[in-house]
Amino acid sequence: MDRSQITVYINGGQELLSAYAGLTREQLLAVPVPGTWSLQQIAIHMYDSDAIGVDRMKRIAAMEKPLLIGYDETAFSNLPGLDELDALAACQMFATNRKMLGVILSALPDSAFDRIGIHNEIGAISLEKMLNKYIDHLNGHLAHVRKKRSLVS
Repeated sequence: MDRSQITVYINGGQELLSAYAGLTREQLLAVPVPGTWSLQQIAIHMYDSDAIGVDRMKRIAAMEKPLLIGYDETAFSNLPGLDELDALAACQMFATNRKMLGVILSALPDSAFDRIGIHNEIGAISLEKMLNKYIDHLNGHLAHVRKKRSLVS
């Protein structure tokens, strides 16, 4: 287990906050690339996804081969009222959740990262792979955020 990945995971919270700093409501709701999500939708998606990720990683760390349930991110992104949510608050909660889980992950022995959960769509996945999945997930979306931000500025 490369324990430096825990720091990368935690620091992702600040990266997301920085990526959204100073955006106006108009910029958040703009869809500069038709057929894709707005910056608002991405912020809420990141919060939703990471909240689920925190639950999944805690389950793997605490339980014996827990069942991990997939979800439909598109359905989540189409829920009514999402445009009324505070995107910056979602980014702050994302960062806070990562800091809190980081304390737990840091306290685990290396052997805990070999523990697995059983995802109903992808099968067995270790805690280490789940951690890296959420690091990669953020990095992919940060690239989209930076591109869209440049288009709405």
